[in-house]
Amino acid sequence: MTAPFDTVSILTVPFINTTNQAFLSQLEQDVLAHQNRFVVTANPEILMYAREHPDYQRVLHQADYITPDGIGVIQGAQILGTPLPERITGYDTLLDLLQWGSEQHQRVFLLGAKPAVLKQVVAKLKQTAPNLVIAGAQDGYYTDEAAVADQIVAAKPDMIFIATGFPKQEFFIAKYRHRIDGLWMGVGGSFDVIAGAVKRAPKFWQKHHIEWLYRLIQEPSRFKRMLVLPRYLRLVKKIAKQQNNS
Repeated sequence: MTAPFDTVSILTVPFINTTNQAFLSQLEQDVLAHQNRFVVTANPEILMYAREHPDYQRVLHQADYITPDGIGVIQGAQILGTPLPERITGYDTLLDLLQWGSEQHQRVFLLGAKPAVLKQVVAKLKQTAPNLVIAGAQDGYYTDEAAVADQIVAAKPDMIFIATGFPKQEFFIAKYRHRIDGLWMGVGGSFDVIAGAVKRAPKFWQKHHIEWLYRLIQEPSRFKRMLVLPRYLRLVKKIAKQQNNS
């Protein structure tokens, strides 16, 4: 595949240097042409995890598109002197693809979340994306991974959205994507938001790039995970300084 986008490297992870609109158009083209594509929407937490886990880092390098999901990635690119135009979040990309998929009568497979949440997601999509074909849905509490892969293949989906959280969802995609050509994308906790089980930050918080603070207020248990951000920014600054000195 000739890469349609230039990339910007942050902690050795190549991010696509493009806008939401251009990215979406590319994905739509890919899906209609039945291309096999692997999308990762990465935030600083994923970058730091990949840095400490070489096997996950290798999986990230197998992705076709890695998007800057999170203001920390945008800040990192800025610090390194290779700015990216905007955030491309997994959640917004997923919603856009589901909407477009409904217009195009595309087939989707949904994998992940709790059984009750997944049920809500399916019910919600039947209302908001009535022409989308939900070819299969499986909650995240499975024990036989190979059987789930068989289920996906049998469903013949055009798009496969996996909400089992990183690194699990990316490892799954890397292992099974060769079995069926389509768009494979890890979407983390997006099903919970679609189902209304978790509230997304209101527009004001999103606009001011403090979505993370809203989530922290909603879920104080995330505090430890949030500590990754300052560590990440310190590391990026250190790398930028080394680059400037060399």
